[in-house]
Amino acid sequence: QVQLVESGGGLVQPGGSLRLSCTASRIVFSGVTMRWYRQAPGKERELVASITSGDSTTYADSVKGRFTISRDNTKNTVYLQMNSLKPEDTAVYICNSRTYPTYWGQGTRVTVSS
Repeated sequence: QVQLVESGGGLVQPGGSLRLSCTASRIVFSGVTMRWYRQAPGKERELVASITSGDSTTYADSVKGRFTISRDNTKNTVYLQMNSLKPEDTAVYICNSRTYPTYWGQGTRVTVSS
C-alpha cells in the first residue's frame, strides 16, 4: 500500500524557518507531481506548493517568496522549506501525490507563535 509520511513540523517563532519532509513508499516517485497542502483551523484546505516530475514549481500567493518546494528522487522525498514564517502559516501541512488514485499523508502540524 502506498504511504506518504510527513515530518518536520513543530513550534517556531514568527520569522523562523522550518523544513518539512514527505517520504513516499511503494510509488514510482520520480514520475509523480507532488503537492503540499495545508489546513488551518476554520479555513478550507489550501494548496501551498506543487512540483512536477520535471521540477516545475508553483506556489500559493500567500507563500510565494518565502516557501520553496523541492524533491530528491533518490530518496523518494519532497521537501517544503519554509522561511520568514508568520502566525497565519499555522496549519496542518499535508503531502499529496497527484496520482490515480490520489494519496495523502497524515499531516504534520506547524505552529508559528511567540
